[in-house]
Amino acid sequence: MYGCNKLYCEHLGRYYTKHYRQLAADYGKSTIDFRCIRFPGLISATTIPTGGTSDYGPEMLHHAAQGIPYACFVRSDSCLPFMVMPDAIKSLLLLEAAPASTLTQLVYNVTSFSLSAQEIYEIVIKAFPDAEITFEPHSSRQGIVDSWPADVDDSKARMDWNWNPDYDVTRSFEEYLIPAVRLRYPK
Repeated sequence: MYGCNKLYCEHLGRYYTKHYRQLAADYGKSTIDFRCIRFPGLISATTIPTGGTSDYGPEMLHHAAQGIPYACFVRSDSCLPFMVMPDAIKSLLLLEAAPASTLTQLVYNVTSFSLSAQEIYEIVIKAFPDAEITFEPHSSRQGIVDSWPADVDDSKARMDWNWNPDYDVTRSFEEYLIPAVRLRYPK
């Protein structure tokens, strides 16, 4: 339902941008400037994951920092695109500031990096060597993850409004996520 609602909002934005007031005498003077971003899995250093489909990565990290065992609900080879919150905010500000004349579409993909659950596990174990993490796939959740792309094409955002993430995998974990999560759960 979450994805359906996102797609519905995109369609509403397209409709209002292209067809709103189409029977009005002054039609053609669009007053709606709809712009939209499709995010990958977002990871925040300050927001606790709430069980979303892409939350297995952040959940591993938060559980490890607290010393709580974690059973990852996807296979270790499951791979999804991710982005940390500072880059998500940056992308919103860049798209908002872009001149309408440079935009070739209304809905844009953005991404920063793609990681498998195993790769996240290895990063977390390196930071928290005593962490207890197992892989116990949940068939329904695994099915959702398997239906999503392992990576997304954000070339239009890069071309139209100079999107480029500041955080790659290394910087995301070493400079942003791990230090902040350690501070959140002091031992």
